[in-house]
Amino acid sequence: MAAREGPLCSAGSAPPCSSGSSREGRSRDTRAPRCPHSASAPRASSPPEMAPCRPLLVLSGPEAQPLPCPELGHHRPAPPGGAEAGTEPGRGRGRAATRPRGCPALPGPALPGPAPGSCLQPGRECQQQPVSMVEHAEFSKAGKEPGLQIWRIEKFDLVPVPKNLYGDFFTGDSYLVLNTIKQRNGNLQYDLHFWLGDESSQDERGAAAIFTVQMDDYLQGKAVQHREVQGHESATFLGYFKSGIKYKAGGVASGFRHVVPNEVTVQRLLQVKGRRAVRATEVPVTWESFNTGDCFILDLGSNIYQWCGSNSNRQERLKATVLAKGIRDNERNGRAKVFVSEEGSEREEMLQVLGPKPTLPVGTPDDTKTDTANRKLAKLYKVSNGAGNMAVSLVADENPFSQAALNTDDCFILDHGTDGKIFVWKGRSANSEERKAALKTASEFIDKMSYPKHTQIQVLPESGETPLFKQFFKNWRDKDQTEGLGQAYISGHVAKIEKVPFDAATLHTSKAMAAQHGMEDDGSGRKQIWRIEGSEKVPVDPSTYGQFYGGDSYIILYNYQHAGKQGQIIYTWQGAHSTQDEIATSAFLTVQLDEELGGSPVQKRVVQGKEPPHLMSMFGGKPLIVYKGGTSRGGGQTAPAETRLFQVRSSTSGATRAVELDPAASQLNSNDAFVLKTPSAAYLWVGQGASNAEKSGAQELLNVLGARSVQVSEGREPENFWAALGGKAPYRTSPRLKDKKMDAHPPRLFACSNKSGRFTIEEVPGDLTQDDLATDDVMILDTWDQVFVWIGKDAQEEEKTEALKSGTVMTVYSLK
Repeated sequence: MAAREGPLCSAGSAPPCSSGSSREGRSRDTRAPRCPHSASAPRASSPPEMAPCRPLLVLSGPEAQPLPCPELGHHRPAPPGGAEAGTEPGRGRGRAATRPRGCPALPGPALPGPAPGSCLQPGRECQQQPVSMVEHAEFSKAGKEPGLQIWRIEKFDLVPVPKNLYGDFFTGDSYLVLNTIKQRNGNLQYDLHFWLGDESSQDERGAAAIFTVQMDDYLQGKAVQHREVQGHESATFLGYFKSGIKYKAGGVASGFRHVVPNEVTVQRLLQVKGRRAVRATEVPVTWESFNTGDCFILDLGSNIYQWCGSNSNRQERLKATVLAKGIRDNERNGRAKVFVSEEGSEREEMLQVLGPKPTLPVGTPDDTKTDTANRKLAKLYKVSNGAGNMAVSLVADENPFSQAALNTDDCFILDHGTDGKIFVWKGRSANSEERKAALKTASEFIDKMSYPKHTQIQVLPESGETPLFKQFFKNWRDKDQTEGLGQAYISGHVAKIEKVPFDAATLHTSKAMAAQHGMEDDGSGRKQIWRIEGSEKVPVDPSTYGQFYGGDSYIILYNYQHAGKQGQIIYTWQGAHSTQDEIATSAFLTVQLDEELGGSPVQKRVVQGKEPPHLMSMFGGKPLIVYKGGTSRGGGQTAPAETRLFQVRSSTSGATRAVELDPAASQLNSNDAFVLKTPSAAYLWVGQGASNAEKSGAQELLNVLGARSVQVSEGREPENFWAALGGKAPYRTSPRLKDKKMDAHPPRLFACSNKSGRFTIEEVPGDLTQDDLATDDVMILDTWDQVFVWIGKDAQEEEKTEALKSGTVMTVYSLK
């Protein structure tokens, strides 16, 4: 490095050195602290033998090394324990905070002591002005637009890499790689990696680590940080380079020498195993890793394959599905396809990667033993300086952990080094001292636990957790999350607040559908509908719009005008009997359609039976019809049965839904209308509690079926009616179902939970189904003249007690 112009710090009569003006927040600090070793400063009673000074790059952890000052040729030992916790890193290009003038610009925290960065020579006087805000010319360019940005560490500075060289990495260098993604809500999401070449120096490695922390601070702590080591890069990192990455010998210090290409394919295989403590572990990408007792996820970047062995259990299958979707949605931002395959129906690309499938073993040790081992795989530690001193304490040595243990005021380390990963979780309200100490401690873990040097470190901001991190927690809940594959309601995880008594009587002061979403318009806009057939979306005949098959999935594009502007909604309707392949394909094709439309539409996933009022209003006042069967069944399109029974029910919003059922008398319900179509006749059966809207909807259904009917009132059925249903049988009937006055008081369902730290009750929105019963909550069903308290098998004791009290209060209030 060539010496910069300007006076250098030297002993004797040299002029005082100054770092120039720098900012403390927004104000200038004009005070100039004197060097404690100058002539006018008080000396220690026994001053240590002084060594020459060195620049201000103080490292901790495995990268800690004394750095030479190339201009002064001096060294100074780092203070014991490395950098003082809480000191702010200095500037990058141009100057380092509190460094002597003439020293090169180096990143890193300032040294502790009364005059960090001073030239520690007796008789020498230095001026300095501390900097509390990290600044660098390249930081102002980072993460402004979606896309990839790469910098190389050159002489302790950040130098941007030309785009035509993206994917080329010199093994003697270290790099920063920032990937910025624009989310659908307009916010920017960041993944920040620092890559360490095998032959890079300790100086460069340390500079890369510190620049990573500084850039994350500049991005307001929103970046997910990753440490990447040559030859052991994460799948996320490799996914940025579709043509692979090339390792080049040499580096900035030795010049550019010959190129040794090393193309890397984006591949990883995750084994999902366990019964209650289900865990995903990365294993070699080969058929030798497979067995028939577990589920596996083959991640190829743009395509994600979920494979389930014939003997895998339900929990493993569910966990594999959630994990595969999480990788697609969180790591690939929805831009990957998920394919679900059963043993014996492997897809072609899987076979291309893995080769011909051999005979697979039955499985590894049973899942009960695996559960015990899985629970010991990870430990959770808290990093906090709440008492004034930095402390690291063990929170739990057995997982699954409780999500409630993650306090937003602190940082945590999840040690999973046995699988080559260390996670650092940064609470939203944690201070910078805790964040830096957490990263330092995670680095020290690698040495202390004798983990491989290439162990990955991933730093996660609160609300930016990855699927592999979440799997270590029991019942992890994201904000506004819907649990499970089809469950339409779950009480959310909210901030802990002061415990106050709950007044159940106030529930009845709200409107019945107060929790329901508003409608964008009256449903008269332009629409296009496609049905999922295989891996394609096939247009539906417009004359059949509003008619669906319960065994299929559909995509609906709705266009409307709002305030003079064009609006678009993409509904993904998934039938109750759709296959996993169809559900995954519909989700992928929805994302693809959204991209084709520039990302402007609003996407809404709809499960059969939970259609929102706006969707049901889109078919001109006609009922939404759901037939049995679908196109994906063996033999293609399902042929209609000779005898068909439809239940017609109106929702609380007034829209009607007609669903085909098995033709049996036990399906009847006194509160609804039914249509029975036989080869020789059609009947419109009207229950005593059926509404006018349901009668009208049943007549519309008959028009669609092209049948003329005979109206039959409940209790006056002809023999032919019962014969077509296989004979008389008990069905759902009660005085309440027959009472039309009860329509003014539709049933309401409430979820009781104390997961926020106090007991809360939330109303379940929309039309109610059995899927709304959350097993980890207590539910209260209010049918106006009766109140039922349903206790989930995983509910907590306080929830049970408080729910019974609230149910009693609701009963008293209903009788007033």
